[in-house]
Amino acid sequence: MNLFLFKTIPDVQELLRNPFYKNSLYIALGRFADVGFGFLFWTLAARMYSVGEVGIATALISSLGLVMAFSRLGFDIAIIRFMPSHDHSRVFNTCLGITTMAAIGISVLFLTTIDLISPELTFIKNYTPFFLLFTIVYSVALISENAFLSFRKADLKFIQNLIMGVRLPLLLPFAFLGGMGIFYSFGFAYLAAAVFALIMIQGYVTLAPRIDWRFTRRTFRFSSLNYFASLFQNMPELVMPIFILSLLNPESAALYFVANAIGSLVLIIPDAMSTAFFVEGSHGINLRKGAITALVAICAALIPAIVFVLYFGDFFLGLLGKEYIVAFDLLKVIAMSSIFVTTYKLFIPLQNIRLKVGGIVAINLIRLMLILGLSYVLLTTLGVIGAGYAWAITHVLLSVGIVMIARKRKWV
Repeated sequence: MNLFLFKTIPDVQELLRNPFYKNSLYIALGRFADVGFGFLFWTLAARMYSVGEVGIATALISSLGLVMAFSRLGFDIAIIRFMPSHDHSRVFNTCLGITTMAAIGISVLFLTTIDLISPELTFIKNYTPFFLLFTIVYSVALISENAFLSFRKADLKFIQNLIMGVRLPLLLPFAFLGGMGIFYSFGFAYLAAAVFALIMIQGYVTLAPRIDWRFTRRTFRFSSLNYFASLFQNMPELVMPIFILSLLNPESAALYFVANAIGSLVLIIPDAMSTAFFVEGSHGINLRKGAITALVAICAALIPAIVFVLYFGDFFLGLLGKEYIVAFDLLKVIAMSSIFVTTYKLFIPLQNIRLKVGGIVAINLIRLMLILGLSYVLLTTLGVIGAGYAWAITHVLLSVGIVMIARKRKWV
């Protein structure tokens, strides 16, 4: 279905018939659900479990997340890009099979080297079957949700997000297990989401333990480059708290974490719409028309969200404690820079649609070096707000560069 620039305010039902807006809405709702359930989950866990048990659980869940990050191999992006133009069953079974085998292999490697990586988690070896089970269902859930996006069925992904809320009531019966109880609550929620996904996906593909190696070879460059691009893209988020802790102090790291968490809520909008643009572009819509539509829609929703944070951000910080209100200036910088982050967010799917993944790797590497380099300089001179200025300056520079290149090469 063609995307369009609306000249008048359309009827809501008519608007939601457009797959771009419909998928954007469900993706955003899913992200808000994730954030909400996550906040409630850790709030309840903090009240029901000791600090030490919560610490163990966060380490275990982070370990599971790292296994997933290294086992995607770019196929989570490939399934969205190539599903519309290839045999659905072959693409899904191939992407699911390869990523799941990779996840199992990396999990085994992690468990065998746990004594060296984190001796405090050595006890997890006693729960190897459950760790491997949660690895598999986590992999199934992640690949399936991207398959739903490819089929323009973001509402099914949203239901997956809601099913993940089952981890909240599971905290109670598993409380006697200590830190492992939190981990089990998280893992069995993914088991429920994976079962739902496998049931629903059968309406679109034929499940079979078969890998299409021809498809794998043809898409190897795209997948492998996206793998490195994703690592470069996610690294600043993983590194910055440690960076601030080492350069400043734990209090500054906490202020940054809270301000960035609240500021990131604004980015749910461009994230959702850029993902929907990627899906529509993979289905063959006009890129110029689609990019402009996505940009206008993002700005229309983003600007009110930024204004809301500027006016009420200190209130939300105060809910966490009076000591966090001093992070309001940092929060304002992060929120206002979202306008420039939008350009970067649209560049990624545009290049993936055009199969120009090398440009994504390059810009993500440049972004990583700019954020870390500027943060080092500004943190040591301005304090924690320097991290916000580094984030903003980086995306201003990237936006200018992207716009100049796009106009020169007439991408849109």
